[in-house]
Amino acid sequence: MSLKSLFIDDLSQEELNLLPNSFDLIGDILIFSEIDKKLAKKEKVIGNKILENFSNVKVVAKKVGLVKGKFRTRKIKVIAGENRKETLYKENGVLLKLNVETSYFSPRLATERLRIAKSVKGGEVILVMFAGVLPYPLVISKNSNANFIYTVEANSEAYKYGLENINLNKADNIKSIKGDVKRVFNDEHIKKILENKRFDRIIMPLPKDAANFLKITKDFVKKGTIINFYDFQEEDNFSKSLTKIKKIYKKIKVLDIVKCGQISPGKYRICVDFKIINF
Repeated sequence: MSLKSLFIDDLSQEELNLLPNSFDLIGDILIFSEIDKKLAKKEKVIGNKILENFSNVKVVAKKVGLVKGKFRTRKIKVIAGENRKETLYKENGVLLKLNVETSYFSPRLATERLRIAKSVKGGEVILVMFAGVLPYPLVISKNSNANFIYTVEANSEAYKYGLENINLNKADNIKSIKGDVKRVFNDEHIKKILENKRFDRIIMPLPKDAANFLKITKDFVKKGTIINFYDFQEEDNFSKSLTKIKKIYKKIKVLDIVKCGQISPGKYRICVDFKIINF
């Protein structure tokens, strides 16, 4: 059932044309990226109609304003249903508890997270930077034979939910560390846990700023380490991502460059999978 067909009796043709084409469903919360201002008076009608027709949806909400701050979060306004922003989301055999406003999370990366998990070889020791509520670590833990996964997350809210999610999924091969990756060697707590460790794989799921952290990874790699490096890039300029990498690592083997979703016309989130040959 399309959204437009659902509202034929409730909205004019002009209003139907303004209906959002996309939304995210995170657990039982449906979130519109935006709703045209001309539909402001009809938001409640739209929300209630969705609740009436989709029993799996308990909250209808919309994003407000732009993504802000170092944690890439965005205000969420509930327009119908239960007045909450916390939910339980299922993906790739994993349960994730999160607040959709206080922790960055994209359900659209479910396929990408499973791709990474399927590429992990048995016995790998992994570092996941910017780990959020732990979607990557938990999907890897559930769907691979990784030995151990260390995670670092600076957002207190995301870190809190991450700890809950470790217990929720009984993932005893994950160690979650609260702290800022940038200050990894100035933070005695992080330093004590990670010092002298060399990882088989490092995952960097922060496409906006990951390049700024590549230099830090040199303290944790060895010959053969695989790095999954995420970036935003124009379709014809994927080589620019390689240029960023080669400023830090002169000798690498590119294993794959994968499109992980379109951000805007001609612009994509990509993942460059590469192996360290010499550092």
